[in-house]
Amino acid sequence: MDATPMIHSDQGNIFTSIEYQDALRKLGISQSMSRRGNCWDNAVAESFFSTLKQEFYYRDKFASVDEFVKQLRKYIHYYNYDRISTRLGGLTPVEYRNTILKTIIN
Repeated sequence: MDATPMIHSDQGNIFTSIEYQDALRKLGISQSMSRRGNCWDNAVAESFFSTLKQEFYYRDKFASVDEFVKQLRKYIHYYNYDRISTRLGGLTPVEYRNTILKTIIN
């Protein structure tokens, strides 16, 4: 599966600058920005990254970038398939998504 990296940000000066946008284009990264005054789409990402840092990043030392990437992939799999969330009614994110999809399809 081919994936195109995407970065989401607010409309701060750095993120709207031509230099920043040119750098993203050169790297093949798509940019996504919320509209002005809308913080709600960032809330989900901010919450996830806060959890990621607390449960993964701050708890370990990594011998190399390769080791970091390997462990990050394991954590993301754990987060999506094994880690239950009280906000999702005791389901994992994948279980919650599948439950929602079943209600939409049926």
